[in-house]
Amino acid sequence: MASPLPDPRILPSGDTALTVEFGRTVDTAINARVLAFDRTVAAARLAGVIETVPTYRSLLVHYDPVATGFADLSRKLLALARHPAPSEESTRRWRIPVAYGGAHGIDLDALAERHGITPDEVVRRHTSGDYRVTMLGFTPGYSYLSGLDPSLATPRRNDPRTETPAGTISIGGIQTGIQCIAAPSGWHLIGRTPVRTFHPHREPMFLLEPGDAVTFFAIDAVEFAASDAAAAAGEIVAEQIAP
Repeated sequence: MASPLPDPRILPSGDTALTVEFGRTVDTAINARVLAFDRTVAAARLAGVIETVPTYRSLLVHYDPVATGFADLSRKLLALARHPAPSEESTRRWRIPVAYGGAHGIDLDALAERHGITPDEVVRRHTSGDYRVTMLGFTPGYSYLSGLDPSLATPRRNDPRTETPAGTISIGGIQTGIQCIAAPSGWHLIGRTPVRTFHPHREPMFLLEPGDAVTFFAIDAVEFAASDAAAAAGEIVAEQIAP
């Protein structure tokens, strides 16, 4: 029998925010509870709540201290958390193209060697996964995904790079990620997607949302170049699949 999930607890997060924490481990059941609670809070339209930010195991709630206080808001949030979570919204599903290896994924060969398999097998296993966006963070639109094949789990690098390209697909621990802008990274770079998951002049600005389902499919360098040009012109080159 699965262990019961812990009761949520409230943590102060400065003078205009608080955190509702649902657990202390990275767990898909806890993350599902966070996302369901985020929908509950949105539907409740509590006075003073400005914004919510879901993470792996908690929900950050920004509030206006003139309209509500820490104690009153904490009480209301805990009361909402005790209610049954609403049924899950229809999941958005995406197919995202990736050019694996070579200049697009400079760590693919080393990661394959580390696990005693071929680069092609890494690609096969990575594209066979059904992933879920658990949170956005680190940089605008950076997507943390659960669902990585356990055989591909790889500890983070001991020597993080100071800059890696936008669109990088990487593996760090038990997670895979989609990098939205050029940024430092200590993860293993296995490929690159032409999809812009963040674009400040596009609507929607953030393509992916927590709870979205993602699968990857392999493309070659020529296909990457064509899709990259289309994405630069504002086209959304990810494929959204009807539920």
